[in-house]
Amino acid sequence: MEPLPVVGQAGHGVGGSPEDFGGRHPEWLKVRLPAGESYGKILDLMRASSLHTVCEEAHCPNLGECWGAGTATFMILGDVCTRACAFCAVKTGRPTWFDEDEPRRVAEAVRDMGVIHAVITSVDRDDMPDGGAHVFASTIRTVRDLNPGTSIEVLIPDFQGNWDALATVMEARPEILNHNVETVRRLYRRVRPKADLGQSLELLRRARALDPNTQTKTGFMVGLGETWGELLELMDEIRAADVEILTIGQYLRPTQKHHPLLRYYHPDEFADLKTEAQNRGFRWVESGPLVRSSYHAERQVDRDRMLGRVPA
Repeated sequence: MEPLPVVGQAGHGVGGSPEDFGGRHPEWLKVRLPAGESYGKILDLMRASSLHTVCEEAHCPNLGECWGAGTATFMILGDVCTRACAFCAVKTGRPTWFDEDEPRRVAEAVRDMGVIHAVITSVDRDDMPDGGAHVFASTIRTVRDLNPGTSIEVLIPDFQGNWDALATVMEARPEILNHNVETVRRLYRRVRPKADLGQSLELLRRARALDPNTQTKTGFMVGLGETWGELLELMDEIRAADVEILTIGQYLRPTQKHHPLLRYYHPDEFADLKTEAQNRGFRWVESGPLVRSSYHAERQVDRDRMLGRVPA
């Protein structure tokens, strides 16, 4: 039996199930297809450099907006993930691709695109002893060497609880360390069967302890069957890990094989969630139907804190 749909505060706009919208996305989720000279230039650059972006792999609804502004999230370590999370559009299987020269290509792409805030993420590489942590660290350092004015955010996997791997990344001193919790505790077994919420929260705590000047960040989706109370409880757990930045977005089902979409949240409900998060002390909150991890990422950097850092 599926959980009852969540509702926002009385008097605010409400969402509903896909059936309530005739099987179509509500108006507030419609976006323009990517186009324009800047978009085409970045696409050509990615192809020429044999680079992947999570913007494409995860079917991000903001691809047109972000690429049109000359920004992108780079996905290192290939485009095949060793896990099969029920919400994710990225390909799964046994990765066969690995290139130690990838950090240089990412750094050159950041330079050629004129990026002011580079987001670096990856597929899960549970086949590698350190989950690819050393490649993250190398990419951070190489991007920084070639682009000293660019702030760097990494969106990392959980490294299967390998805290030495986390330390490897933190030693490279990214400005923002992001690791998404994705959903509430009750739904983990169905949505993230190879992950654990407690382990993800511990990763965020340890990252903060390893370098208090690194800003920590996480995010979750709504519409998978959670209740409003569970969302508030998840916010409390995240804040207890001393996380500063939170993103909240609408889950959109990639294919019929993925976890069902049970509810569309209305923009007013996202506004309510943002207020709840701000009341809990998050420094920055992005909450909206089209919000994804990297949405407005360049705005979230504490530039004053960045200026006081000593490069790794």
